[in-house]
Amino acid sequence: MATVILVRHGRTTANATGLLAGRAAGVSLDQTGREQAALTGDRLAAVPLAGVVSSPLERCQQTAQLILDRQAGTPYAPLEPDLTECDYGQWQGRTLTDLATEDLWAAVQSQPSAVIFPGGESMAGMQARAVAAIRRHDAAFEAEYGPAAVWVAVSHGDVIKSILADALGMHLDLFQRINVSPASVSIVRYSGTRPSVYATNTEAGDLSWLSNSILSADAPVGGGAGQQAP
Repeated sequence: MATVILVRHGRTTANATGLLAGRAAGVSLDQTGREQAALTGDRLAAVPLAGVVSSPLERCQQTAQLILDRQAGTPYAPLEPDLTECDYGQWQGRTLTDLATEDLWAAVQSQPSAVIFPGGESMAGMQARAVAAIRRHDAAFEAEYGPAAVWVAVSHGDVIKSILADALGMHLDLFQRINVSPASVSIVRYSGTRPSVYATNTEAGDLSWLSNSILSADAPVGGGAGQQAP
């Protein structure tokens, strides 16, 4: 299959003030977030991307555009509603400090598979629709561009954590062990046998090796020699 680069949006004004923005409109990148996303775009500039698929929320579209601005070509750049932020329902717009006093907070931390946000969606439902969207786009990019295709999905922290948990074979109840920083890069390749996770939560480093690599579906016994830049 193709290779997907999962990119979280850069920092927002809500992130900086500890507010759970959820799906609220008008939440944009702050100056730090724009700089973070630009750096990610610079890291990806050496990789000819087949596409940059984005959550429809403004902060993700801004991040996606900063990646697209640094591409030599014109990648396919659709919006994907199933990569949007979790619907936090009545939690949306409240501070994390305030939410930590709620009884549901403990379940979010230790048993997210059982969590349904009041007036919103379940965390299991969030994971199911996001993983399905990633696999659907991944198959489409490989069908169109071949197994060397590399594409980007720009989404949100909890959404990306849930996708990585699925790729790692982790139960959703363990996904809080994964960290996904603003504008970070994680890399997953799907195959007929299993997903392979090549990186999680990277904020720096050369990605040019992705420009001419067809990642194997087989795990190298002993760990292999690693990836080489062209």
